[in-house]
Amino acid sequence: MIDLHVHTKISDNSQSANEVIRLAKGKGITHLAITDHDTTQGLQEAINLGQKIGVSIVPGIEISAYDYQRNNRAHILGLFIEPGHPSLDRLCTPLLQSRNLASYEMVKKVIAAGYNISWEEVQKYEGGTGVYKQHIMHALLDKGYCESIYCDLYKQLFRRESNFEPQGIAYIPLEYIDAPAAIQAVREAGGIAVLAHPGQLNNFDAIDEWVELGMEGIEVFHPSHNHEDRQTSLLYAQKHNLIITGGSDFHGFYGEKPVELGCLELNETSICELLSRKKKMSWK
Repeated sequence: MIDLHVHTKISDNSQSANEVIRLAKGKGITHLAITDHDTTQGLQEAINLGQKIGVSIVPGIEISAYDYQRNNRAHILGLFIEPGHPSLDRLCTPLLQSRNLASYEMVKKVIAAGYNISWEEVQKYEGGTGVYKQHIMHALLDKGYCESIYCDLYKQLFRRESNFEPQGIAYIPLEYIDAPAAIQAVREAGGIAVLAHPGQLNNFDAIDEWVELGMEGIEVFHPSHNHEDRQTSLLYAQKHNLIITGGSDFHGFYGEKPVELGCLELNETSICELLSRKKKMSWK
């Protein structure tokens, strides 16, 4: 069994890379892609640990991007990227910094709304790249304001504005990375650019264009995808000869819904296809 979409505490998983990799080993997972948000920090250590205990770590990243042409968020996975590659660092470091600053301002808004937490209490949960909303909720949970991370209080505080609901009282929007720039950075870092959970973020209309820019994979199997999303993803995979990927998008305690590590629909053939495509890229 493999899993090509997993996070660690370095971004927004409640569990460390050590814990995640050992959990994967216990579940019989042979290949695990570590795809923390907007960073390659910790990948080499994860690779080393995987070698020790018998889990092959696929070095990856999940870039928090935006489709400015269609006004949609988009997540771009990079698989088999070079950890610490300058193209990724240049693109993602400003986003990490702005996210942490936005989180600081959101904590101030939460405090102003009457909740007894502090920035220091929130910071103790982050794992290396800054504070996420999940960390703020964890501090609120510890103070007894809620019983889970994704609950009514989360929506009241951090809901994105929509046509149906107002913006949460503490929410601060981020300016995300342009999706084509994310695809290009992944390619420059020697990786395979994969569109993550397109059904969840309504990205199907962008696929034809992004394939022309070098996107070579699509995440068909994801916990948020229903049958229709999977079928549509498969049709695009066939149309453009895209590599089919899948994963749990595991976040531990910070996940919106409980999920198990592993993607039952895929096997090591997917790893072979990724490596074969990567090899072809290096010949160009």
